[in-house]
Amino acid sequence: MLKSTHGPRVIPNPGGAAGLFRLDYNERIFARNYREPVLVARAAGVGAKIELARELAALDAIGIDLVARSVNDLIVEGAEPLFFLDRLRAPRLDEALCAALMRGVVEGCRLAGCALLGGETEVIGGPAAEGGLDIAGFAVGVVDLHRAMNKRRPAPGDIVLGLAGGGVHPRGFPLAREILAHAGLDPRAAYPELGEESGPAPTLGETLLTPARIYAGSVVRLDRAYRVKKVITGMAHIAGGGLAADLARCLGPNVDAVIDTGGWPEPPILSLLRRHGCVGGDDARRAFGMGIGYCIVLRPTFAEAAKARLERYGERVRVLGKITRGKGRVIEK
Repeated sequence: MLKSTHGPRVIPNPGGAAGLFRLDYNERIFARNYREPVLVARAAGVGAKIELARELAALDAIGIDLVARSVNDLIVEGAEPLFFLDRLRAPRLDEALCAALMRGVVEGCRLAGCALLGGETEVIGGPAAEGGLDIAGFAVGVVDLHRAMNKRRPAPGDIVLGLAGGGVHPRGFPLAREILAHAGLDPRAAYPELGEESGPAPTLGETLLTPARIYAGSVVRLDRAYRVKKVITGMAHIAGGGLAADLARCLGPNVDAVIDTGGWPEPPILSLLRRHGCVGGDDARRAFGMGIGYCIVLRPTFAEAAKARLERYGERVRVLGKITRGKGRVIEK
């Protein structure tokens, strides 16, 4: 499975102590050399989401989430993901568990267009084993310095696009688990409001474990489509602090982002959690992301064309708002 993610930039190293990856190479057919290459790195875990995945024996999805948490932050910096490493800590070596996680990580790397170079499996015993299962992921990417996002800033008039998210963000899982316990919701039961018009409704657990989307393929392709003009002026991965806090990180001190919070539909799973947990709109947006997983800020003359490109790449895209003069805030209306 690991080798299935390897392309011509991975150097075979049988018996080696570490993975080898070629940053630049000379074959013309694969030419992708960099003028001023800057390496970009990110590490992340999946938090409390892994507990439900273990309960429901659905660890494949967690592997995809693990890759998503890291690579979605890499591309915010304008980087192309290169390779990924994983680390698993478990009370004992369980081959079925390892294989399930590996399937998800491999699928995540395939979606992100990066190689899985290797990883570490640590078997823990004694008092430390009480902590149970834990996984972490480490991604490395590259960006040409002149294309790095820290050299771009949104300007008044720019348009904010929102890309639809996957399931509940990992950082929203502690609250989601509290709601399940408080309301007596059964993760193995199907709830009609979670289903489509045709076909049976999925179980609550299946819906909660829907993997996060990996935006690397779409975003890297979009940025490459505008190599000369810097059409994208800001990006944000909506994962930790909610849309307002995460989007604010890409704004300069002299602009605001004015967002229409009614500009996209609330996913059914989030409506169910909000209703059973009596969670207000602001708290829900911070914890769950409310259906938006990634934001792209673009020059206004390119916004419609970029939106159409992203939709051709398979993304569901909404115009969320625009940039105005201000003080570095996100104003939700």
